[in-house]
Amino acid sequence: MNPDVPFRKGRMTPFQARRRWLTTLAAGAGTLALGGCDRAVEDRRIADTLAKTEKLTLASQRLLLDHQPLAREYGERDLSPVFRANGSSMPASQDYARLLQGRFVDWRLQVDGLVQRPQSLSLAELKAMKSRSQITRHDCVEGWSAIGKWQGVPLSQVLDLAGLKPGARYVIFHCADNLGETKDDSGLYYESIDLLDAYHPQTILAYGMNGNDLPVAHGAPLRLRVERQLGYKQAKYVMRVEVADAYAHLNGGKGGFWEDRGYEWYGGI
Repeated sequence: MNPDVPFRKGRMTPFQARRRWLTTLAAGAGTLALGGCDRAVEDRRIADTLAKTEKLTLASQRLLLDHQPLAREYGERDLSPVFRANGSSMPASQDYARLLQGRFVDWRLQVDGLVQRPQSLSLAELKAMKSRSQITRHDCVEGWSAIGKWQGVPLSQVLDLAGLKPGARYVIFHCADNLGETKDDSGLYYESIDLLDAYHPQTILAYGMNGNDLPVAHGAPLRLRVERQLGYKQAKYVMRVEVADAYAHLNGGKGGFWEDRGYEWYGGI
């Protein structure tokens, strides 16, 4: 199967048409010298248009997806022979290099914020939890797609383990890769989703890909898979999960590394 062929023959679905439209806008808006999903929306007119349409898209998709339908899943024979690594392929931090050298034995996932029981979970502890495997299609805003098999722990299990406090609305993922190439945390990759997507059954913290441990280029030891959204939402090198009532206080205030640079916060497909 060619992963770039639309799910249905003939006319594109509204989500596929939106993806093509978003790709065209991003491609014409200029670029930043960064790898992977790196087309930044720099033109103010385009950014304003995206901001206006995001509200309509989010509202319409929330109406359609209120009952948590699954993203399409595939079979082993559909796996793409080549799966590009979006974004960075190796964090530059010395701390990450040390963890990688030790095969992530000392790595911990911090879970904090608006939770009743903050957690510090090892990779072994995450792997001991009930897991989920899924073969899904990854759609990048640049226009390429690939199908991969992901294994990990449902994010809902981690959140339930920590217990949400009243007022919790968003889950923020703080990562190890510094795409901004700055000396402070403002360049660190981060992403956020709301609780509806956080508790979707296909939203997992993946530690495995195609039957093996997650490769470094794809976000080892842990990455987010939120299958109903575009590739830039699939945060890699996740180090901390923060539950919050808002995200406006973080960095550029838009809820994600690329969102701060003009992309939509809700990248639904």
